[in-house]
Amino acid sequence: MSRSPYLVYSPELLSYNFGPQHPFNPLRIKLTIDLMQDIGLFKPGCVMPPSDAQLEDLLLVHENHYIDAVKRTGGNGAADEQDTQYYELGTEDNPIFAKMHEAACLLVGSTLSGAKRILSGQADHALNLSGGLHHAQRAKASGFCIYNDLAVAIAFFRKQGMKVVYVDIDAHHGDGVQWMFYDDPNVLTVSLHESGRYLFPGTGTIYERGSRAGFGYAVNIPLEPFTEDCSFVEVFDKVVPKVIAQFKPDIIVSQHGCDSHEFDPLAHLSLTTNSFAHAANGLHRLAHKYCSGRWLAAGGGGYDFWRVVPRVWSALWAEMLEESVPERVPQHWLDKYKKFVKVSLPETMKDDPAAFPPKPRRDEISEKNILSVEKTMDPKFLMKGDPEQATIVCR
Repeated sequence: MSRSPYLVYSPELLSYNFGPQHPFNPLRIKLTIDLMQDIGLFKPGCVMPPSDAQLEDLLLVHENHYIDAVKRTGGNGAADEQDTQYYELGTEDNPIFAKMHEAACLLVGSTLSGAKRILSGQADHALNLSGGLHHAQRAKASGFCIYNDLAVAIAFFRKQGMKVVYVDIDAHHGDGVQWMFYDDPNVLTVSLHESGRYLFPGTGTIYERGSRAGFGYAVNIPLEPFTEDCSFVEVFDKVVPKVIAQFKPDIIVSQHGCDSHEFDPLAHLSLTTNSFAHAANGLHRLAHKYCSGRWLAAGGGGYDFWRVVPRVWSALWAEMLEESVPERVPQHWLDKYKKFVKVSLPETMKDDPAAFPPKPRRDEISEKNILSVEKTMDPKFLMKGDPEQATIVCR
């Protein structure tokens, strides 16, 4: 029997804020929640407030000395040279803001709240749009990510003896999650991302397969710049259902960054809303087929927060609710926000593929992507686990 999904949200989550000029702007969350309300998807009975992550939660994946550094810099409002050099705090990507530790703890606690709701059997699915901070390392901030909420949730599930598959469709490689579970054969990480040759963090090659007992449990598909819907969908369908069927997880944890959209300013992929909807629907079906419905999802990247993020993430939540989105963006939402932005806001919830002309080299790009799939999915490497296998990283 299917149970109602939960959306973890509170306006307090908007406090994770690097400043108005930073691309990781919490306004995108507010825009999404407002759109959900206008189309009737923000259902009070399905919304749960977040709770703070505790120190023991953070210590599942982070080092104590790093947590202390985050507390210190957030309390001081500034980072010293050592904090920047060793912890990447106070950089352009990860500027310091007041009560940074507290804001990051609430964000981690939100994802963990969803995880606990699923584990208790109160929900099949849970979503934290403010989460998805997949770059944070054990003792270092990275790529707008202070603490790694996804890794904390995965470590929580592992403590319960559960096998976890992590699927990441953000334009940027899900490096932090991958490295934290790189030698664990009970965590399968799958990342479909723009090739690190062209995009931060520069990792995620097909040769990053895991190490020792976890060899073969890291699956990376680096996509060529200007990859379009047709190629992304083909790659997703050739990889994700197959590895999940083989791995037989107890739960799916997924990151739904939408910075691989054609409009996004920080990446070079050319997807439309159709690709994100396809991935959400596929993961939903796979969760019910293999995991008794257990599916924990988070937001992630997405930096065209006027035209892309609200529509994509509203559709993700609609997928969890098993409801459809309307054809058109509500006029109330358009009227409320069009005065704040110079570009034209889309009037339909789904992109019209005809509005996105084919890219040059489409066939060549698709062929290269499939070649990466074939190499990555080679049975000689996939989910083998070799205690003697050293870490293989080719950047």
